[in-house]
Amino acid sequence: MITVYHNPRCSKSRGACELISDVYNPSNEPVEMVEYLRTPPSVAQLKELNQMLGCPVREMIRDSEAIYKELGLADASLTDDQLYEAIAANPILLQRPIVVRNGRAVIGRPPENVKALFPDLAK
Repeated sequence: MITVYHNPRCSKSRGACELISDVYNPSNEPVEMVEYLRTPPSVAQLKELNQMLGCPVREMIRDSEAIYKELGLADASLTDDQLYEAIAANPILLQRPIVVRNGRAVIGRPPENVKALFPDLAK
């Protein structure tokens, strides 16, 4: 199963989805599209995504959004839990797209990052 946390209004998100369907998924694995602005991930789901991404939680955050500045999220003293809470309450802050496959995840910016989840095609 491939899961894509997706914003259909984002060109990078659409680009990653096209690569998955046209290039990286020749065996037609099931794909679940999660429009995270309509169905925001919980704090627990965000923590699980972050663990699969293997990056600092701040890399999951879109720091160019106005709400990032309004909430003072640049403050380095904020804990990971505070950042997860901010993303859960304001899902526009979540980087997009996030693609999950076989217990691993990548942020599909640029869309070609998705290739890392398909090592058999990376040769």
